[in-house]
Amino acid sequence: MINAAIIGLGRWGQNLVNSVQGKSDLIRFIAGAVRTPAKVQDYADSNGIQLYDDYRKALADPAVDAVVLATPHSVHAELIVAAARAGKHVFTEKPFTMTTESAKEAVRACTKHKVTLAVGYNWRFQPALQEIRRMLDDGRLGRLLHIEGNFCGPSVYWYPKDHWRQKKDEGPAGGMTGRGVHIVDAMLYLAGHVDTVYAQSFRRALDYGIDDTTSMLFRFKGGASGYLGTFIATAETWRMQVFGSNGWVEVGDVEHLSTWTMRVCLLNPDNLRERRRPQVMSFPDTRTERAELEHFARAVACKQPLAIAGGDEIHGVTVFESVLESARSGDPVKVGKRTAPVKTRAAARKPAAKKQVAARKPNTRRR
Repeated sequence: MINAAIIGLGRWGQNLVNSVQGKSDLIRFIAGAVRTPAKVQDYADSNGIQLYDDYRKALADPAVDAVVLATPHSVHAELIVAAARAGKHVFTEKPFTMTTESAKEAVRACTKHKVTLAVGYNWRFQPALQEIRRMLDDGRLGRLLHIEGNFCGPSVYWYPKDHWRQKKDEGPAGGMTGRGVHIVDAMLYLAGHVDTVYAQSFRRALDYGIDDTTSMLFRFKGGASGYLGTFIATAETWRMQVFGSNGWVEVGDVEHLSTWTMRVCLLNPDNLRERRRPQVMSFPDTRTERAELEHFARAVACKQPLAIAGGDEIHGVTVFESVLESARSGDPVKVGKRTAPVKTRAAARKPAAKKQVAARKPNTRRR
């Protein structure tokens, strides 16, 4: 049994705890760190969680084997490095980090200190997505041609003007950090690494906060194409469709945390003019948050690295950076070959402030 500490006990942090606490034989939460313990004390007491008012106290707790980060995006890298130095394994919510260099630094720190690092892309644990991967691998879908997806909802309306999720350095390119990165990771899982991206992102619904209308085109190194849209000032919906030379598959609904069903439509090789109706495939119920945390726990127990140099986790961050660069410049960008740095307020901090950044107490509240 892995004893974990949750850093950040807002809505999503509690969702992660609820997925395994009292249910899993592999991982449990024994500690947590939040800026204002009184706000979640009753919840912590009901789940047997020792609360700290500083993440460093959780890292110093000898009973804690691993930490799970459910914090604002901009502090992920800092907390991962601190946890690695303390000898704690790390599971971080997506997005991994905000820059390629900080992602590489986080992986280097975990490798150096021999701790396992995982990133919370729970869609990879959906049976439907795993079946799509098998259909590509065994040839049922034929050659991959194109993937398109969207992940949308009214999230720009959920948070007041001064909330951290409305800050552009926490949510550059609008819905990408909260929603779009899930689609990107699913595409990497199915199609491999991205070669070029052409993006646009802007704000249309409100006169403050982050962008609400973001879309992009991809070309994958394997030759397939892709499209992604994330619009966060509309009704809730998500969808992904994968086209192969033998047919297509589609997943999508309003709720994305439930177990997906999948529509499959394949060509009839004996009658290519036949317009077949898609077949619906269903799968056993799966709680993806529990699945991803238990996968992390097994890796910790086996001393197996998950996020590694050259892996999808770092490449996903590089794709994200390239999306920002393309949206800023209005030009296609070759992934990993940016010609100018993407400047957000977080990235533009002066080097002289480094000691203050390292010494500050990160905002570990995630609502």
